[in-house]
Amino acid sequence: MGTWAVDAFGNDFALDWAEDLQELKNMDAVEDTLNNALDHTDAVLEAPFAAEALVAIEVIARLQGHWGERTEESAAVDAWVAQRPQKARPDLAEKAHRVIERVLSEQSELRELWADSEHYDDWRASVAELKTRVSV
Repeated sequence: MGTWAVDAFGNDFALDWAEDLQELKNMDAVEDTLNNALDHTDAVLEAPFAAEALVAIEVIARLQGHWGERTEESAAVDAWVAQRPQKARPDLAEKAHRVIERVLSEQSELRELWADSEHYDDWRASVAELKTRVSV
């Protein structure tokens, strides 16, 4: 996985997911991505699915009006959110919190990859900050 930043948008999986979102008009991709991350709780959550889920959670936070930092990498999601006056359903916010717990758990390949990095604490803080921006 090409990674260059600790935030949700700082990797190739996230940017690919954000680009695909541009073709959709509803929240189906967001919900499907969260569900995918929550499926098979007895197995390890693979890094690509965790990375995509964090970007899906960024969509929810932004739809709730809790914008994170706007960057070149977040531009696709920022534009998609700005074009949609909808609000994220409360059940999606609740799922988002469960997904974040899973991403930070011992059953997460993404957490494991970051744990082997000198930037683990920064990544963990970034994920925790995202969680605070999603209201349940």
